[in-house]
Amino acid sequence: MKTREKIMNEATKAFNKSGFSAVNLFELANTLGISRGNLTYHFKDKESLLKGISDQMWDKIEKERAKSRQLPSFENLHNEVQLYFKFQKQYSFIFQDPHVLNNQMLRKKFKEMTSHFINDIKAGIAFSISIGNVKEEQFPGTYNNIAFLTWLIAFYWNSKENVCNEISIKDGEKIIWSLMIPHFTDKGMQSFKKFFGEDYFNEISKPFEVNLSNYISF
Repeated sequence: MKTREKIMNEATKAFNKSGFSAVNLFELANTLGISRGNLTYHFKDKESLLKGISDQMWDKIEKERAKSRQLPSFENLHNEVQLYFKFQKQYSFIFQDPHVLNNQMLRKKFKEMTSHFINDIKAGIAFSISIGNVKEEQFPGTYNNIAFLTWLIAFYWNSKENVCNEISIKDGEKIIWSLMIPHFTDKGMQSFKKFFGEDYFNEISKPFEVNLSNYISF
């Protein structure tokens, strides 16, 4: 592994654990066993390091998203949501640290990637309609709203999970699928059960128990 990549990987761990503002380059260099000069040769300051890490994350996301676009129907939708959950855990500070979220460079990229994500969900729904797994839209805007809510849940769920340990990603998935399942055709229902299995379908069909103390942190 090249030094530049080692620096980004170690910095990501440190930022996830302690927050972006709490970590300085001197401590990071000591952890890596390199001089600060060696570190600043690759990244002159924390902002350039942040840019390097965020570019690394977006590149990984794009590669994974390219794969998920090739998958049909429910597998496509499932993998798109799982992708966001996965990278929010791996790069949690980017999605949760106030300093990072207020960074203008990252805000612009977030808007761009959010648009891509929502459009991919819309495309997945449109494909599901075209092969007869999802009903034609009965009320204008319904599927646009579902695509937006899917992004909203996928984007914010991990943040709540980190604050409230009792909340699981499976709960987030359950809510997302509960938005879609009422719009399945009979063929779509059978395809869903075939892909995920009867046990998974039965599990997400159970009422979602809402304990407000898990969601309200004040």
